Amino acid sequence: MSTCRRLHVIAGLAFLLVTAPAAAASCGPEKLGVSREIAIDGSQGLSLGLQSYPATLALADHEVVLTFDDGPAATTAQVLAALQEECVRATFFVIGENATGMPATVKREVSDGHSVGYHSNTHPAKTLRLMYPEGAKADIDAGVAAVDKAAYGAASDKPHNPFFRFPGFADTPALLDYVHGRGMAVFGADLWASDWQAMTPQSELALVMGRLEKLGKGIVLFHDSRISTAKMMPDFLRALKEKGFKIVHMVAGAGPTPVEKAGPDWKSTTEPIIARTLSGHGHVHGGETKEAEPAAR
Repeated sequence: MSTCRRLHVIAGLAFLLVTAPAAAASCGPEKLGVSREIAIDGSQGLSLGLQSYPATLALADHEVVLTFDDGPAATTAQVLAALQEECVRATFFVIGENATGMPATVKREVSDGHSVGYHSNTHPAKTLRLMYPEGAKADIDAGVAAVDKAAYGAASDKPHNPFFRFPGFADTPALLDYVHGRGMAVFGADLWASDWQAMTPQSELALVMGRLEKLGKGIVLFHDSRISTAKMMPDFLRALKEKGFKIVHMVAGAGPTPVEKAGPDWKSTTEPIIARTLSGHGHVHGGETKEAEPAAR
């Protein structure tokens, strides 16, 4: 080996020795980080999140699962930067059309170690519930294919990940069966940031931390498409650290997925809201409507 070549090798080894500890230190104990992972088995037919379903993930006190809906959007990069800074991983429920428009952002979610799930292809304003069943199924399938193509370069017959969330939480028994049959668990949430409402980052932080401290744990729903959430996220992650909360990251994996059943007095929070929101709307199909039938739950 020539002297010049030997010097290049030594310099390269020295760079690795210097930078490796620095990289490790960047996710040291001062960061919020990820406490543990929880495997989601899509074959179990799970519907989880106490706002909508009488079961949720079995989490210990002060354990939190972070989820984000409706991206990718212009604000998603800001959310990703905040999560990266605190070494936190989350689950993004992605709209297919948005994934097609911003595939690089979806790829970044994957490369940053986050889990990517599905949130329909079009996020229809009148929800999947009010579409004819075949149209709703087609929207679900198109969303899965679009997200998988953006994230992984190609779609296959089976969803790459077992995470699905209904837009507006507006499911039906038949659509739940369909999603479960495609190998996906369905997620509602245990608490919301309510960031679909206009508010300042400071107001959103106070709201979500108040709800989280009251409940003590749970699956939290944000929207990475909301500027208030993007601006609030660094302060929120620091607040979680200060208050002793731990991050649990959902990943695809073999079960059984640990589940906690709701108590006997459980009632859906979302169903009355959905009923009021959709009151008077008909089923939507090719621009035509027909009188809506009461949803069977």
